[in-house]
Amino acid sequence: MNKMKRTIIAFLTIILSVSIVFTGCSKSKKPERTLVLGLDNNFPPMGYLDDKGNLVGFDIDVAKEVCKRLNYELKLQPINWLLKQQELDSGNVDCLWNGYTITEERLRDNLITEPYMKNRQILVVKSDSKIKSLDDMTGKKLGLQAGSSAEDALNASQDFKNKLGSVLQYDDNTAALMDLVAGGCDAVLIDEVVALHYVKTEPKCNVLDVSLADEEYGIAFRKSDKELCEAIEKTLKEMAADGTLAKISTEWFGRDVTIIK
Repeated sequence: MNKMKRTIIAFLTIILSVSIVFTGCSKSKKPERTLVLGLDNNFPPMGYLDDKGNLVGFDIDVAKEVCKRLNYELKLQPINWLLKQQELDSGNVDCLWNGYTITEERLRDNLITEPYMKNRQILVVKSDSKIKSLDDMTGKKLGLQAGSSAEDALNASQDFKNKLGSVLQYDDNTAALMDLVAGGCDAVLIDEVVALHYVKTEPKCNVLDVSLADEEYGIAFRKSDKELCEAIEKTLKEMAADGTLAKISTEWFGRDVTIIK
């Protein structure tokens, strides 16, 4: 009987030890926090809905890897990009990470990481358009997304803006480009990365190699979230150093377009 008791006790001890080990592993895998990422879901290839309704994009893939390394749970939160600052200030999202252009005004309002990618504001026209330069836009109708960096770039280029016949604002870039194809406007002022992605599958449109503004993308946080901003920036630099960022970039753009070191 004593031998049997010792066997049972030994068995229970093993079970208890294994249980403790697995419990410890479970606790270590619990996310440190949830990162709510605010994005415009009509901004390919940075963040958008694919044909199956899934949120995909370069920024999303990078964010997933960052959160994996930091042990964060990632929540993707589509927002009205025109109200992005209110969404961030109110706490509805923790960051704005979707081709977010760094400007002096935005630097005053938010904490922003070091730039991780360059961009330009360029024109998309129909393939049969006679518009070949910015000067050819005199008296023409220009389309752009309301509240976007394209609008900021236009407002900062008053000489060009004054030449235009009119400026049409749209809820998102997709709507602007669709109206261009339909003949509703003569050109769309848009982020180059979005334009190059769009014309791959739209033979009716061309990208003009003219820039109204050169820009850089960063990730915006509330002023009070310095620790979070620094953690994500540090992780991006680690990903750049070990080649992960270049790998993700090549998958989306065919080459490494990132600039953070």
